[in-house]
Amino acid sequence: MKVIAINGSPRKNHNTATLLNKVLEGAASQGAETKIIHLYDLNFKGCISCFACKLKGGKNYGKCALVDDLASVLKKLYTADAIVLGSPIYLGNITGETRSFMERLFFPLVEYSDSPTLLPKNIPTALIYTMNISEEKMKNICLDKYLESNELLFKKFFGKCKILYCTDTYQFNDYSKVVSDKFDHEKKLKRHKEIFPKDCAKAFDIGIEFANYKIQEVDVNEFN
Repeated sequence: MKVIAINGSPRKNHNTATLLNKVLEGAASQGAETKIIHLYDLNFKGCISCFACKLKGGKNYGKCALVDDLASVLKKLYTADAIVLGSPIYLGNITGETRSFMERLFFPLVEYSDSPTLLPKNIPTALIYTMNISEEKMKNICLDKYLESNELLFKKFFGKCKILYCTDTYQFNDYSKVVSDKFDHEKKLKRHKEIFPKDCAKAFDIGIEFANYKIQEVDVNEFN
């Protein structure tokens, strides 16, 4: 069992990365092989619309033809048994690197055909979002609804997707050094100490579930 985590945050040791590592810890506790990949360590672009992945008889049909740091990552993902992707929310959306990664992951699998053949095996996936706003505000501005399109992509191509929202996060190690009078620093810290460990526990449980998931082949007809 191989579980791969993709960190779409520029920070390797903060909220998003911590939750991703908790997923991997949960999976490893059940004997799974795990790996985390930091997108900000890689030199890559999003889809360039070359359509090499769509050419009849082409050697890259169903695969991204771009050769860069992401190419080897995509190969690993297509053979993984579970995938978890994490991103902080910047300006109401996932990070640019996360979006570029998703374009490269999914567009080669999109077939302009009534008889798709490229659906990979049905594997568990998860999306982890971290954000500074509260859960109440997230729902008031319908951010959770906006992000549903990402979930639908993972469900379409991998069959299963769990979502974990980590809201009202503790952004800075020292709030006194940044302009942040809009926030109650003590309240932020109190929430981080009380709630974030619960989010970590949820992430750990996702990893356990991943490791014990029975891999099945996708029923292609399900998506026709």
